[in-house]
Amino acid sequence: MKVLKGKSEILILLKKVLEKFETEKEIVISKNSNRKNYEPIARLLSEISNQLPYTSEELKHEKYPIDYNPRKQEYPFRKYDITGNQIKDAYFNQIISNPRSFLVDACYIYLYGMGRLGFSEAPVDDDLLDSGETNSMVESRVSIENEYKEKYLSSQKAQKKWLAFSVFLILILLFTCIGWKNQSKNWEILKNDLKIMPYVPSQEEIDSLEGVWICYIGSPQARISESNRYHLVVSNIVDIKFKNGYFTLSRFGASFNHDGFAQFESPWLISIYTYVKNKLNQIESPRHSLLPLNKDEKFKSAISASWNFDSGNNNDIIGIREVYIKLGKGGYLEEIINTVENASCKCKIIKWHKENGSFETFELKNQLLDNLSEKELAKLIDENSILLRVPSDGLILKSPPLSKAN
Repeated sequence: MKVLKGKSEILILLKKVLEKFETEKEIVISKNSNRKNYEPIARLLSEISNQLPYTSEELKHEKYPIDYNPRKQEYPFRKYDITGNQIKDAYFNQIISNPRSFLVDACYIYLYGMGRLGFSEAPVDDDLLDSGETNSMVESRVSIENEYKEKYLSSQKAQKKWLAFSVFLILILLFTCIGWKNQSKNWEILKNDLKIMPYVPSQEEIDSLEGVWICYIGSPQARISESNRYHLVVSNIVDIKFKNGYFTLSRFGASFNHDGFAQFESPWLISIYTYVKNKLNQIESPRHSLLPLNKDEKFKSAISASWNFDSGNNNDIIGIREVYIKLGKGGYLEEIINTVENASCKCKIIKWHKENGSFETFELKNQLLDNLSEKELAKLIDENSILLRVPSDGLILKSPPLSKAN
């Protein structure tokens, strides 16, 4: 007897392929119109089909040309890849009358360890022999068998699922009630002890804090490793966003960045907590600032317990005045690094993309206080704005070095 071909052949082949795959993997594939359900078996068959150009003699199938100029080497872009959509159309939709030969051969090899030519020479499965059934008869028989099997498996699966779900639901409800009660109590204790979100800000207060700020700091003046530290200052760009009663904060510095949060302690009084951002997500050089938001002040001064951010053991805690100036609100910040512009200015560049489509750039680097465009900052972040943890004569320079003064 002859071997089936065309629609009947691929339909029976895929039926057997799916059954074998389900048995081996101990899973049940939902055989519906969702092509993704068939993707695991499509990938398995693709591993076979992409070897066909090299196995014609060994596995007894027709010859396939080698693709010497593949555009892509990954699934599903290879020449002989089989997709979940192809299997769905051939098996579920039953609309493929002339299936691709490499799909047919891949099925035979998966099922019987030989290609279609080898199977034709020595058939080992009567289901694939032409018994006179028409395509429509085969389609009907396969559909009825699948429908019965799907209903039986679905029924068994539904019963097990319902029993497991009922037990699981009871346990979840029990533990949820206990856990919610304990968690709620613990959260209230923690919130009260640590004074987390002690004050609910008004919308006006939220709007006044949320947005993009520039912050000027004189901490480079407290670095013993910096010989030219007299009146040396640095600017940071700070992005503050409101979130569920508190504020998240991203702070971009000239050398490194900070993450943190802020909260209103009382009307118009802000606590800002930041720490150096690192890959380990550990707290490094924590900083705490108190910032009153006086409405009529352009330069909003904060007093901070901070660090001089010097190298090695020279890094120490300092008290310092920081000056915040609000630039606006909305848009997003982009950090520019490793460009010609960075090399030219020897600085980090922050680009602020505004909501109206325009942008503004900021060059973050150490610079002399006297060179700032905002001259009013001179008295706010000069040598008198820093308090050392341990007094040290000569660390904070009160005048330029003699070599520069002469």
